[in-house]
Amino acid sequence: MSSIRLFILGSLDERGPMHGHQLRLLAEQEHVNLWTDITVGALYGAIKRLAAEGLIVETRVEREGAYPERQVWQISEAGRESLRSMRLDGLRAIVIKPDPFDLALTKLDTDRLDHLPDTIQGRIQTLQAMIADTESHRIHVDKYLTKAEKFVMRHKTERLRAEVAWHNDLLQQLPDIIADERARKDTPDD
Repeated sequence: MSSIRLFILGSLDERGPMHGHQLRLLAEQEHVNLWTDITVGALYGAIKRLAAEGLIVETRVEREGAYPERQVWQISEAGRESLRSMRLDGLRAIVIKPDPFDLALTKLDTDRLDHLPDTIQGRIQTLQAMIADTESHRIHVDKYLTKAEKFVMRHKTERLRAEVAWHNDLLQQLPDIIADERARKDTPDD
């Protein structure tokens, strides 16, 4: 499921024909880069791909003042069918990506185990700072958000809070993990 495709098709379906710059401004206005995996700069490439697939079609070319000509796009019937499917997939799919931290924790440097508590504490502080930044930004943009967008912005904060709780639990388990790593190092392989 591609968030950027869902954003473009959904925006054209909801708001009508737009050119790429209008879609970019909308993405910035909705702050999608803060609560989705969309990179605003990637919109133009995604527009080209959607057009090549026939999911959007050019309706006209506009020129305002001295600005370059801009292609205005609208969603096609095939795009609407694809959008219906994407919306459903987006609501059903659960995306939890593997964190490289997990692999690193299982492949510890036994010569640096004494540094592990400070490293974990640093991660907790970073996560807490991310929560504070996210909350601060959410409060700042709250007046511009729909009820659904407000709820979605909370989702990121709740995920970060769950990460802090997990890391705090890890911090409590570290003495046992470190002891286990040292014991495994001292035990020769058969």
